[in-house]
Amino acid sequence: MIAYHGRTTGILYTCFVLFFAAACSTSKRGLFTKQTAHEQYASRLTDAGLASSALGSLWFAAAEKALARPLSITLPYKETGYFAAEKPDAAGYLFPARRGDVLKIAITGKPTSSFKIFADLWQPAAANEKPVLLAAADTTSWTLQHEVKADGRFLLRLQPELLRSGEYTVTITTAPSLAFPVPGSTQPRIGSFWGANRDGGSRSHEGIDIFGKFRTPVISAADGFISSTRENKLGGRVIFLNPDGKPYSLYYAHLDSVLVREGQKVKLGDTIGLMGNTGNARNTATHLHFGIYTNGGAIDPLPFVNRDRPAPAEVTAATVLLQHIIRNTGATSLIASPVKNGTLIEKLPANRVMQVMAATGSWYKVALPDSREGFVESKAVSAQPYKKQLAKNATPLLDAPDTAAAVKITIPAGADIDILGDQGAYRFITYGKQKGWVQL
Repeated sequence: MIAYHGRTTGILYTCFVLFFAAACSTSKRGLFTKQTAHEQYASRLTDAGLASSALGSLWFAAAEKALARPLSITLPYKETGYFAAEKPDAAGYLFPARRGDVLKIAITGKPTSSFKIFADLWQPAAANEKPVLLAAADTTSWTLQHEVKADGRFLLRLQPELLRSGEYTVTITTAPSLAFPVPGSTQPRIGSFWGANRDGGSRSHEGIDIFGKFRTPVISAADGFISSTRENKLGGRVIFLNPDGKPYSLYYAHLDSVLVREGQKVKLGDTIGLMGNTGNARNTATHLHFGIYTNGGAIDPLPFVNRDRPAPAEVTAATVLLQHIIRNTGATSLIASPVKNGTLIEKLPANRVMQVMAATGSWYKVALPDSREGFVESKAVSAQPYKKQLAKNATPLLDAPDTAAAVKITIPAGADIDILGDQGAYRFITYGKQKGWVQL
């Protein structure tokens, strides 16, 4: 639930001091078990006796929430958000990637001296199973890279240390895991892609065709060795190259000349042949057919070599509203991902209360009072009250929109209040320097 009330600074500081006093003396790390930075920190919280405390239990619950209920995004992605010390939280992002992509995750934080974020990359859980940890960032470098071995969905969790406030920006992009097999200086272009019809539809294209001038150099896309050079009717003069440490072979076809021999070691960027028209390419424009073969057959090589990757949209939503309570000025959609056609979570009536957790592009990531999260367009919201009113009677100011919530103060009859937004029968208001919920 959105935290609309604070906890005392004294309690926070005392917990903070006790944690680090205990954490520095603990030795229960496991001598032979390699733990991620997040796991090490969680162990320190437990050893310090904070896992069962109010704040500690919220920190552990937030970590689980980020894995169980991540928000869906598409790459490339960039987000600026804020984690508040008084409300332990974590962010989860679910996104697709393809075999051959390299996921590149970069995080920056403010303040840089005292604010650290744990970043863990996971394979989402199948039914009745736990998610699989794939990689974890070193909190000193704030970066993470992972080569995708199979098409699928991936889950990134970000979480700060307990009792630390700070702003973060996370950028998630992809890059090719292999070099492009034709030098960029020759201005090559891809003219035919994986799956295109061949021979009147009797077969499909098992690779990509890269066009260039006759006898343009073709290069090794990775360190490796030449497993075969041969000539056949379909590919003409061809080369098979096995990259070091990879479970697949690279296939170069329609070469005019082969400049390597079987068994030869090659380095990334070595010229191994010259582009041509041999095989069934005799009557086509000069090109290189480039393919990738595994034990299971051919796979699409484009993600492995594609250099044309867009940059993420810059954050244009105002970040001054991070962690602020806002409302939508008219009926608007809360959606599961920051795109126009994203899955609808709820059609929100005007003046619904929400809290801004982060900004991405022209969208805000928000949390509703019932803890549901999603995205709304930044142009559809305001942090200003929509109504001023006099309290007709003495009115309890609650710390949550619930009849069982604690009463912060009692607002006297006739007092001026500003109404910011609604949640069912409750109104979120400001009275002087106090904020909270009332039933009017």
